[in-house]
Amino acid sequence: MRTTRTVPAAAALVAAAALALTGCGTDAGGKAADKPATVEKQEKGGTVLDQPFDKPDLTLTDTRGDKYDFIEETKGHPTLLYFGYTNCPDVCPLTMSNIAVAKSKLSKEEQKKLRVVFVTTDPERDTPEELGKWLRGQDPSFIGLTGDFDTIQAGARSLGVSVEPSYKKKNGDIVSTHGAQVLAFSPKDDKAHVLYTEGNTDPKILDGELPQIIKGENP
Repeated sequence: MRTTRTVPAAAALVAAAALALTGCGTDAGGKAADKPATVEKQEKGGTVLDQPFDKPDLTLTDTRGDKYDFIEETKGHPTLLYFGYTNCPDVCPLTMSNIAVAKSKLSKEEQKKLRVVFVTTDPERDTPEELGKWLRGQDPSFIGLTGDFDTIQAGARSLGVSVEPSYKKKNGDIVSTHGAQVLAFSPKDDKAHVLYTEGNTDPKILDGELPQIIKGENP
């Protein structure tokens, strides 16, 4: 049985700020999150939040070109939320692939309940069509959302996830700076009680924890 410990508030704030600066294909750039979270640190896997996050008020466009109200569409469903972009060279595809592998091992009933939502941090390039094509290569059931950058950034920051405008490097590469956290929302109260950081989304970890999250329990 895994044990948990409560991190002192000051240490938790520093840790959360550091996590917010983690992104794919970037240096440690970007601003600290607006709302760092105090956490109960676990040895492996998801981190249980001492103060759960409410779902962000995000109404964006899905891969079919329809409006998608995140709060309403995922209400009462266990939900994993991730902010990233399709041109990410490493962290984003690996994270989504890990989730897809773990999801495939769930029972059919568990898979039916779970919602996995990917919100782009590079909406200028990630059109509904591009998002749909990319996510079908991961799992056709994954939900992709794009739209106004300011709306996306505000929604991410309300969860302690840092998202900054895309920029072009000297070599011409375009980089989207974003946090690498996955937020897990409970079906019981629609709040995020568990957070996964980069490196903690290994399928072996998710295999054991997703069934609990789907039930509305903390791992």
